[in-house]
Amino acid sequence: MMAAAWTVYLKELVDALRDRRTLLVVLLSSVAIGPAVLVLISQLVAGIEKRAEAREVVVHGIEHAPTLRNYLERQTYTVRAAPVGYEQQLKDSTLGDPVLVVPADFEADLAHGRAPRVELLTSATNQRSQTGSGAVLRLLRGFNQEQATLRLAVRGVSPAALEALHVEERDLADPASRAAQLSTLVPFFVLMAVLYGALNAALDTTAGERERGSLEPLLMNPAPRLALVLGKWGAVASVGILIAVLSCLSFLPGQWLLRSESLSALFRFGIGEAATFVGLLLPLAGALAAVLMAVAIRCKSFKEAQANATIVLLVVSLLPLVTIFNQEGPAPWHLWVPALAQTTLMSRVLRGDALPWADVALAAGVCVLLAALAIGFVARTLRTAALK
Repeated sequence: MMAAAWTVYLKELVDALRDRRTLLVVLLSSVAIGPAVLVLISQLVAGIEKRAEAREVVVHGIEHAPTLRNYLERQTYTVRAAPVGYEQQLKDSTLGDPVLVVPADFEADLAHGRAPRVELLTSATNQRSQTGSGAVLRLLRGFNQEQATLRLAVRGVSPAALEALHVEERDLADPASRAAQLSTLVPFFVLMAVLYGALNAALDTTAGERERGSLEPLLMNPAPRLALVLGKWGAVASVGILIAVLSCLSFLPGQWLLRSESLSALFRFGIGEAATFVGLLLPLAGALAAVLMAVAIRCKSFKEAQANATIVLLVVSLLPLVTIFNQEGPAPWHLWVPALAQTTLMSRVLRGDALPWADVALAAGVCVLLAALAIGFVARTLRTAALK
């Protein structure tokens, strides 16, 4: 039986690799998309860093507030006058900086001890202005605190009397944990690469052969049905694993294209992480290959199989989102769900946490069990009248 399975495996693997056009599309969509998105994120972060380094504040009516200008310049910020029609430009997202509007009576109110009212204009649809508003608000709080301190000092009151306690913030996250927050997309794209890598081969070797009429002659061979299924499943799983390896390795040179220095320093994904990712994805690739074959074996055409496989694609793509929406951290039941378990374990790798063998064995065991059930279902289906 193993000899027959090996023969079928080689035949199906050659057929899968022979379709170069489909394989090229899978490679571009599954392997190249991850590094491309990473580069786009780095460009976004680089743009934010560039605006932060520019240290500019866009103000309308700064001539009414020489005291405020003096404070901003002492904080090494450059004051730039707001352009004409700045409100419409903020709405149209053509102006990327928030605009501080200073009233004409700013200095008069400040001199008489009244609190001048200023406006910070942003737009919820303008992400760039929303990003820059935090820095301007911190500057205004600093100016407000400085003026309050000066007023208390003039009246002979110690500013420390208004501070009942001192708060010091301390971040307990290590650099690896902070880097994992920036690289959370890597497990998702690698997981999708495995899924889409096995998709076309799984559908073609089952529903595709039935539609072409080549499945019935294959079943006329004296080889056991299980041997035929194992050979086909091995070829599909091998293609999925191949795409997974290429997807993991694609992030290594993709790091060279990062434009953000801070992102480049935090993003840690080397050969060790890539090898661990591949090891975690091996059982999942086998399980997904078997499930896709089980879905497609009951379909009479490739198009019908694609429609039914959409459910599998949707479920697998939504499972990793559980780790994003679950603010309480990973739960023990996550390791019992294929795809979600691999995402959880890959996130631990990116954070530099230890991987207990019990957790790895549990995630792999569930995938092996799922693959065995799906393979058995396909073999049983091939022995029934469903092929008529």
